[in-house]
Amino acid sequence: MGCRPKTGGIGAMKLNEISDNPGAHYRAKRVGRGIGSGKGKTAARGGKGQTARSGVALNGFEGGQTPLHRRLPKRGFNNSLFRNDFQTMNLGRLQAALDEGKLKPEGTLNGAVLVACGMLRRLGDGVRLLAKGEIRTAITIEVAGASRAAIAAVESAGGKVMFRANRVKGQKTDAAAPA
Repeated sequence: MGCRPKTGGIGAMKLNEISDNPGAHYRAKRVGRGIGSGKGKTAARGGKGQTARSGVALNGFEGGQTPLHRRLPKRGFNNSLFRNDFQTMNLGRLQAALDEGKLKPEGTLNGAVLVACGMLRRLGDGVRLLAKGEIRTAITIEVAGASRAAIAAVESAGGKVMFRANRVKGQKTDAAAPA
């Protein structure tokens, strides 16, 4: 918005005298208001069809010209169908569950135990232990993976982290391989 006062002359600017620069604001043409207006009847939308109706936006359609999403090359790949779905578990949540009595520090804690006590909804491809929070209780936990900081924290509390043997899809054993 321009800051030119309506009343000419130099002086203090008043909020009620502020206006746009001349020609800066163009009033929108009111369509569909009779044949005399020049934009009546079909209101510049042509006759009938999908685009004459309200609420139509043909996404990506550029009037027959090859649309942008087809002109640009494909890049990268998406491995979401085959990647492992690990459930993350932080040390702070484990300690909170131990303090509340949801978990017992005796025995080996594994994914099935965490699901049974309600800490995980489903096991997926295994549990990955992360170091957010602190652990004060000595526990033995079996996981599919863990961060170095999480392993160090569990071991410094007198516990032990064990890794379960990860299943590799389609992996052949030595016995099945032809000699």
